[in-house]
Amino acid sequence: MLFSINLSQKTEKLNGRYNYLIEDNDSYILKDKITFKDSIFAFDNKYLPKGRISYGNAILLDNFINTDLIISIPKDQIEKDTIPFFMHDKKSSSVNYLDKVVGKGKLIRIR
Repeated sequence: MLFSINLSQKTEKLNGRYNYLIEDNDSYILKDKITFKDSIFAFDNKYLPKGRISYGNAILLDNFINTDLIISIPKDQIEKDTIPFFMHDKKSSSVNYLDKVVGKGKLIRIR
């Protein structure tokens, strides 16, 4: 038997500017603006470090505000103008820190 693999599948990447909102007591608070370009993101606030984006089963934003916070985005949401995300603490007592959500928010595309 021969199997054919299509290697031309395109990996969608986050690109563009977004407002970053955090959910707090069932309402959303605008925090900052973020610019995404391929595998890097940066906040408008110059005092916050740039971060890295990993693309896999979920999209992970590493070094989000601080080195212990990581953001996960469901892969099927990347093309939408409003993208829900989940926050995880790398120092969580959970075996896999991605299993425990410590907060959530939304990214809203700026046109």
